[in-house]
Amino acid sequence: MEFVQVNRAGAIATVTMNRPDRLNALGTTLVGELKDTFTSLHRDRDVAAVVLHGAGRGFCAGADLQGGDPPAPDADDRGQVGLVYRAQEHLAETILAIRECDKPVIAAVHGAAVGGGLALALACDLRVATRTARFGAVFIRVGLSSCDVGVSYLLPRILGATRAAELMLTGRHFSGEEADRFGMLNALVDEGAEVDAATALALEIAKNSEYGIWMTKRGLWANLDAPSLRHAIELENRTQVLGTFTGNMREATIAFQEKRDPQWKPM
Repeated sequence: MEFVQVNRAGAIATVTMNRPDRLNALGTTLVGELKDTFTSLHRDRDVAAVVLHGAGRGFCAGADLQGGDPPAPDADDRGQVGLVYRAQEHLAETILAIRECDKPVIAAVHGAAVGGGLALALACDLRVATRTARFGAVFIRVGLSSCDVGVSYLLPRILGATRAAELMLTGRHFSGEEADRFGMLNALVDEGAEVDAATALALEIAKNSEYGIWMTKRGLWANLDAPSLRHAIELENRTQVLGTFTGNMREATIAFQEKRDPQWKPM
């Protein structure tokens, strides 16, 4: 791939947006490569967790305003509305590919994460950032709505509606320190330490069973939208009963008695 690199260390895959000369701006090619990468990782049973970060001076500066990329897939021979709509869908599909990847994804953010870059970070399950990282729902600053590629869904759920409304209506930048104070981050770290901190979280996740990781991510985000506690519990009940058939609960009990780490059975 031209703008995305994937490195593996054991069960951890590190995905790097590698377009540093443009602050990893989201041109068509980079977006497509990210989508293909997370679609592949979704079914890769050798991977337990993923770290996403950006090469160079920042995580992702959002949309590529300089242009020069080819049009989005299926945009040939379309009018202006079709061209723009396909580009919008192309990026939205990538946000969904990250969110719906069965592997937990941890964003390691430094520098700019604005516009589409903020959306990428929010689509991840966990976030680590440096103190000077710069976030922003800046779509409103270019005459559009701040409701874009998942931000209007994800930001209020992560920060609460009142804080999200402020950030989306003003379009102001906010720092890593603010993001941490708002409850958006899992860790606030020094410059240059974001990838190591995200990898440490990934390794903690990877200690658990394949089934446990899979169903926890699925159930967590499904029940965020559950219409009632009863609906959420019904899903949990089925998940737990199904999980007993992996044999891993029995293995965990034996491992505890023998004072050793469990040897998880494949799903």
